[in-house]
Amino acid sequence: MAYLELDRIGKQFGTQTVVDEFSLAVGKGEFISFLGPSGCGKTTTLQMIAGFLDPSRGAIRLEGRDLTAIHPAQRGLGIVFQSYALFPHMTAAENVAFGLEMRKVPRAERAERVRAALAMVGLAGYEERYPRRMSGGQQQRVALARALVIRPSVLLLDEPLSNLDAKLREDMQIELRQIQRTLGTTTILVTHDQNEAMSLSDRIVVMSQGRIEQIGTPQETYERPASAFVSQFLGKTNDFAATIDRSATPARLVAGSWSAPAPAGFNGRVTISVRPERIGFGDAGLAANIVTRIFQGNHWLFQCESECGPAIVIRQNDGQAQPSEGDAVRLAWRPEDMSLRAGGAA
Repeated sequence: MAYLELDRIGKQFGTQTVVDEFSLAVGKGEFISFLGPSGCGKTTTLQMIAGFLDPSRGAIRLEGRDLTAIHPAQRGLGIVFQSYALFPHMTAAENVAFGLEMRKVPRAERAERVRAALAMVGLAGYEERYPRRMSGGQQQRVALARALVIRPSVLLLDEPLSNLDAKLREDMQIELRQIQRTLGTTTILVTHDQNEAMSLSDRIVVMSQGRIEQIGTPQETYERPASAFVSQFLGKTNDFAATIDRSATPARLVAGSWSAPAPAGFNGRVTISVRPERIGFGDAGLAANIVTRIFQGNHWLFQCESECGPAIVIRQNDGQAQPSEGDAVRLAWRPEDMSLRAGGAA
């Protein structure tokens, strides 16, 4: 039995369907990310789990118990919002202690748990500091400590790192994952940041227009996207129109002057998707010209015009000579480095 189960839940506001037929089984201690663009339904789904919104249909179960009729405060969930939602008139320790006070935890135990929670997020010694005297990163840590100190059955994170600068966000991603692994808290994160989802998650739920596009590990969703939307949303990708040539023996998959043995299960027109870092320059392959070459420190980014349309190639900066703008090249990749779907490239 799943620890947390979302069983075909949906949400409508009037005639508008915001979440539709959403089903997910979450294991105890698992870190799940809801990933998608603004308006795809990920925050609405999180709010239904939290109890702030009632599902229009379907069921939400925690350890087999239906949460639908249970008040949000009684669900035992920890929540960290994008805005942190700290009480400005309370110190860090008072903010963290608030949930314990509501649960009538004895004062001595409360003080020890608050101290341990602040130490866990790297804020030992900040107990008496007010939010206005803290940086955004420190406020985020207080909000996280406040959510974790109640020892929640599930931790819900609604884009908690989006207000931080890039370097601090990266640091907090590492710390958040380490804390989650140490505590083993079942966690659901809402984010539109693909790198954040891939860095933190055991599995990613990619959403579009209220529906699930794909559920899988970060590597599965990146390497084997289940749809054109996932392929384009989760990182850069190249889509090439190709055909299955069954007249050849054996049958061939052909894209311009590139070809490989045809895989089973496909016929006619197909689309090849290849990530930019999986494409190399070789003696044979798809004919192309380098339009732009950009140096980005640890790698080179090439914008190419190929016989099958525009292409992006990323090559690591390994000290080897790289082609120049205007050069004619051949783009090559291994069959195992591509994914295939029926129909031509958009």
